[in-house]
Amino acid sequence: MRIPLLGALCLLLLAPAAPGVATVEDASPPASAGVAPRIPALQAARQVTGLTHPWDVQPVGGGRLLITERAGGLRLWENGTTSQVQFPSDRVWASGETGLMSMEVDPRFGRNGRFYTCQGWRTAGGGHDIRVIAWRLDDAGTRARLVETLLAGFPTTTGRHGGCRLLVLRNGALLVGTGDAATGTNPRNLRSLGGKTLRMHRMTGRPWPGNPFVDAANRNRRYVHTYGHRNIQGLAQRRDGTLWNAEHGPGIEDEVNLLRNGGDYGWHPVPGYNEGVPMTDHSLPGRQIGARWDSGATPAASGAAFVRGSKWGAYEGSLAVACLEGNRVIFMKFDRRGRLLWTRAPAALRAFGRLRSVTVAPNNDLLVTTANGADDSIVRVSPR
Repeated sequence: MRIPLLGALCLLLLAPAAPGVATVEDASPPASAGVAPRIPALQAARQVTGLTHPWDVQPVGGGRLLITERAGGLRLWENGTTSQVQFPSDRVWASGETGLMSMEVDPRFGRNGRFYTCQGWRTAGGGHDIRVIAWRLDDAGTRARLVETLLAGFPTTTGRHGGCRLLVLRNGALLVGTGDAATGTNPRNLRSLGGKTLRMHRMTGRPWPGNPFVDAANRNRRYVHTYGHRNIQGLAQRRDGTLWNAEHGPGIEDEVNLLRNGGDYGWHPVPGYNEGVPMTDHSLPGRQIGARWDSGATPAASGAAFVRGSKWGAYEGSLAVACLEGNRVIFMKFDRRGRLLWTRAPAALRAFGRLRSVTVAPNNDLLVTTANGADDSIVRVSPR
């Protein structure tokens, strides 16, 4: 059900929004205990320019930023200068939506120089897949050496729905969000790595011991954390330890989900690849978990991160979600039970075109990558 704009605004100001209901993006955060929260103005400026389809950005100490570009570029920004990092870029398989995608930096990077990518890869004999690889960046920041492949064999077709997002969790696990490769049977097939969140040891690549099927005979199944996803674009961990994702819907129903270990999120577009089915199909066997936010018409919800720091005022603790087609960042506030309270899409972030990823900088600013295909940038966002 879609609520008319005026009615939705009235409901939003009177009560928390129910899970799965699209809300008004520009509604002000409600007052708490009679005191209106401070809503800071946002300052957004391009920090890094001259990029081509940057997918992700991560701070690596000393004010430096490491950046992935979808076609296979790995770049380091330092003191206003962007340089190319040498690595086997000829092995990157880039097609359609797939290429050199998400990146995470090891919590001990200062000692081990280790970082992780999720990317398309050219395999022996002319094939390709998507895989998670561990790398080591040299002290000069000029070369990345392949340490090991942690997990390979994520499904691919033309490159559609190859989206792959990484997140190092506070317990040290590596969480991986994958797309379904536009193949209808993948999301609910527990032998496929597509349309899932996966958990593994970041140092060994072994399945995480708390995974729901960790003792399964099938190797792929041991990695499954959640399933029934379409095309995961964002992963985030809230201060309370809960895990969340953002994913693309089929023209409607982009979703933000609260992830439950072993949960089925209900995407099952069969026979064939039938995109007319619901993102969360509750007619399937078992129990399907509904979204905590859905979009209505798609803004192409992408990378996501929880906002940290009291300087953000009412935005502190909200989930910042970059949008590709929506050309904006939507801030979403959820209560302790994961119920949606409000959303807001500030005008300061609507001037940069398509937005892909959101990363929290060491000073709690946000770093947002653009995805326009020409003279792309890293935008630094801070409250003032």
